[in-house]
Amino acid sequence: MMTTEILFAMKHELMISFIIFLLLFWKIRSDEPNHKWVLATVNGMLLLSTLMVFMGTTNSMRFNQMFLDSVGSNFQKGLLSLGMLLVSAVSYKWLERNKNLIEFYLLMLSSLLGMFFMISSGNMLMFYIGIELSTIPLAAAANFDLEKRKSSEAAMKLILSSAFSSALLLMGISFLYGSTGTIQFAEMNISLQNTPLSIMAMVLVFAGFAFKISVVPFHLWTADVYEGSPVAVSAFLSVVSKSAVIFIFMNVLFQVFLNLYLSWILVVSLLAFFTIAIGNLFALRQQNIKRFLAFSSIAQMGYMLVALIGYPDQVQSAIIYFLAIYLFSNLAAFGVVGIISEHTGKENIDDYKSFYKNNKFLSWVLAIALFSLAGVPPTAGFFGKLFLIMSGAAKGNYLLIVLAALNLVISFYYYLRIVKAIFMDENAAPIEKTEPGLMPKIALYICMAGILVLGLYGQAYEYITRIIVQY
Repeated sequence: MMTTEILFAMKHELMISFIIFLLLFWKIRSDEPNHKWVLATVNGMLLLSTLMVFMGTTNSMRFNQMFLDSVGSNFQKGLLSLGMLLVSAVSYKWLERNKNLIEFYLLMLSSLLGMFFMISSGNMLMFYIGIELSTIPLAAAANFDLEKRKSSEAAMKLILSSAFSSALLLMGISFLYGSTGTIQFAEMNISLQNTPLSIMAMVLVFAGFAFKISVVPFHLWTADVYEGSPVAVSAFLSVVSKSAVIFIFMNVLFQVFLNLYLSWILVVSLLAFFTIAIGNLFALRQQNIKRFLAFSSIAQMGYMLVALIGYPDQVQSAIIYFLAIYLFSNLAAFGVVGIISEHTGKENIDDYKSFYKNNKFLSWVLAIALFSLAGVPPTAGFFGKLFLIMSGAAKGNYLLIVLAALNLVISFYYYLRIVKAIFMDENAAPIEKTEPGLMPKIALYICMAGILVLGLYGQAYEYITRIIVQY
């Protein structure tokens, strides 16, 4: 009975592990496996992993509180599985042609497995193992286009930045252990006092997280890595990887460092403002659309930091709801960019002038995704940012809220600049008609449905709030 309960608690991890071992067996058995069979099998199992979120779970602790299973973590893993599935589906054509298909999935699924362990971690040891497992394969994936120099440069910058952030995290974890005498999250919260050593530990841990989610001034790697990586890897980094780190970041802040709230609230407020402002200002200057989406994602991380200064339950509801919206919006945008890049090699914003003339479906998908990222009603992005700002305003931080709202106006300009190029600007040689294929088209339809349904169906936020109450 106990074994059955453990297997059920680790159902997502076991499913991803099974896919990895199946791919390894497939690779050993055949040097040139049937790519369509591989894609169908992996996508089918990722769909099953996503649907496992509806199997239900109970709050429990396993392996001496090292692994925590809860309704909230179960939902988060389902969301990440959905993100990986959409990345795989929207990149179907590129993957089908890629001779290293199995290696790509091995890297991405190993990273996803690390994210699952990280989300369920109950102590610093499991958390650190999970974050390293989720990061190291991504450096190899960033260098997946071996013939491109920019891809190698992206991988080098990612691995160096990750190594530096990991060093900061390890030092912070060491100081936390020195301050509390334990590595368990729950016991740290009880033992942690407002001492210089604890403050230093908090700063180091926070800096390590800031690298992972591209918070200013730890954001300098982001645009170069997004530009040099394959679009599928950039999309995974932007959505799945950052979502996983945000999930565990919330847990660490509100479980481990809750007693130091007055010490980190000002730091979070300042970093939120600078992250939004610098992300917006640099996005204004970009011509490469992948770099543009990189700085857009930096600004989006800033809005999530705004929400962190509110009450814990409201913070988690607002951020998880926004991340669900962000997943659909960003993957829709990256999906269109990836399809065009694969067929034409064009990645500059000016290339999208008169895009609507030959590609009406892709134009509307990209426009709706950009409207959602900008926060234009009635798309879900409007309600997502509204709840983030309401969460940040709950404790009367009105100056930061006003500054964040003013930056929203700036973001309208650079998002709508691309929409204007698509529908209104003239181009003597617009991008030719591009057929995305069945699987990418289904993925894009799902993204558009997610953007509209999460915005228009009010019960979605209430459902997430109920999950957080059970967390």
